[in-house]
Amino acid sequence: MKKTGLFLLLLATAAWGQTVEPSAFQAPEGTSPTSNSFPIERIPTPTYADLYCAGFISRQILPDANYIIGGIHTPTSTHFQRGDIVYLRGNGYTNGAEYEIVRALRDTNEYEVFPGQGKLLKQTGQPYEEVGRVKVIDMRSKAAIAQVEYSCDGIAPGDTAIPFAEKQQIPAHGPVRFDRFLPGSNKVSGRIVMGKDFDSAMGTGHKLYMNIGSNQGVKIGDYFRAVRAYEADLDDPVDSLSFRAALAEDTQKKMPSFDPQLFEKENGPVIHVRDLPRRRRRDCDHRRH
Repeated sequence: MKKTGLFLLLLATAAWGQTVEPSAFQAPEGTSPTSNSFPIERIPTPTYADLYCAGFISRQILPDANYIIGGIHTPTSTHFQRGDIVYLRGNGYTNGAEYEIVRALRDTNEYEVFPGQGKLLKQTGQPYEEVGRVKVIDMRSKAAIAQVEYSCDGIAPGDTAIPFAEKQQIPAHGPVRFDRFLPGSNKVSGRIVMGKDFDSAMGTGHKLYMNIGSNQGVKIGDYFRAVRAYEADLDDPVDSLSFRAALAEDTQKKMPSFDPQLFEKENGPVIHVRDLPRRRRRDCDHRRH
């Protein structure tokens, strides 16, 4: 079954990285590169777990007529790992066939990392966790009997079983120079909708989801970069507190102020947050769609 929805990224959004070898790097016009402004970035090769445990968001709710109903140690065991025997309810199973086990997710905290996240996520689709993979080994009973071939998390009764499909391997590019201050462009961009396991802060190796995909011409293996405008801090109830702090030294005759329409006005120059360059995070690449 094809899963539609989002491309999964290790870090996300907007504008391509400079994918050239560090030794062959040519500085863009108007720059004087340093190790801080153009650091060398090394991209790790995705592991098997990166590919098969990443999860996804689907615009269409997956059929859930086939599902886990228990295991050989039910009811004393409620979660099953690699090597365990599980029982499957539903139709269409065949002996020797493999099935991916997925789980429709809900955020029990209902906390919005950014204003409007809940609404954006509903528009994007239903998030799913990829829990593991099982192989049917016995069809003689009312329930199909399967063995867990691989587990990303504990497989639980009620988890959905869908036909397993191999995923495309993704080679990582070699070391590159990362342009931290690359100006914005009209290239394809999107927004991070959520992080895997509803994480609110992600780093290297973490998984997250965006609201763009193949409909915008994005394909597996494309690299994106994460950016954040300083204006985003103005909307954050915690980060915005720093703008209220004094900026200057006590000895300055004219003291600057940030966005006086929002904060206290001083007697010196006015600094607008919108004039600060966008902050760049690291490159990211697509894992699946």
